[in-house]
Amino acid sequence: MERKQEIMTRIYKAKDYQDLGRKAANIISAQIIMKPDCVLGLATGSSPLSTYEQLIKWYEKGDLDFSEVISINLDEYKGLAPDDPRSYRYYMNKHLFKHVNIDMEKTFVPDGLEPDSEKACRDYNFLIRSCGGIDLQLLGLGHNGHIGFNEPGEAFEKETHCVNLTESTIEANRRFFTSYDKVPKQAYTIGIKNIMQAEKILVIVSGADKAGILDSVLHGPITPKIPASILQLHNDVTFVADEAALGNLSF
Repeated sequence: MERKQEIMTRIYKAKDYQDLGRKAANIISAQIIMKPDCVLGLATGSSPLSTYEQLIKWYEKGDLDFSEVISINLDEYKGLAPDDPRSYRYYMNKHLFKHVNIDMEKTFVPDGLEPDSEKACRDYNFLIRSCGGIDLQLLGLGHNGHIGFNEPGEAFEKETHCVNLTESTIEANRRFFTSYDKVPKQAYTIGIKNIMQAEKILVIVSGADKAGILDSVLHGPITPKIPASILQLHNDVTFVADEAALGNLSF
């Protein structure tokens, strides 16, 4: 009889956003210490900022060494150059890479300037496989349950792909651009299949506005209409959320 795979989901409660960052950074630090040449899947946006700040502090104290780490980022806007302040490559350089001793040649972000979407996605999938897969994938959680740019849809099985951004995402990003016409309408993102193949997954969630979707992700049906719900089937996933985000859950 085939043995059923054990599913391990941990939920850590943080007092506030800064505490969330410390707890998440603890988990990432442990991964680096246990496996100095680990492959980290990294995320952008507001959620990871306190985590990256804490990692930088520990590096500056001499507690962390990034010299052998490989990083693979979740996504990038199609059409933005790496030196564009609104690109995710620029974000990672500004908020983490330039402050630690990571080898920049081992930091990977999808090529936003590659016009051939199929080639860009094929190359990134090959990169992930050639690195041996992702040891620890860091994720934020969107208000509609999206992870990366994997928006609500009909299926889970995609690898890296080019996404047509939703109107709500385009509108949310409009404040960073001089006009609506200049807001990117597409992005490259690693897919749900890539994410689920990571050895470990770490999800950070902050704010009362995420309480409802977090509850649905953890306890609702597994459906592509809530992309992060698939994480219920991963065998090693950790959620770190602040008190506000955990407002709908009982402990």
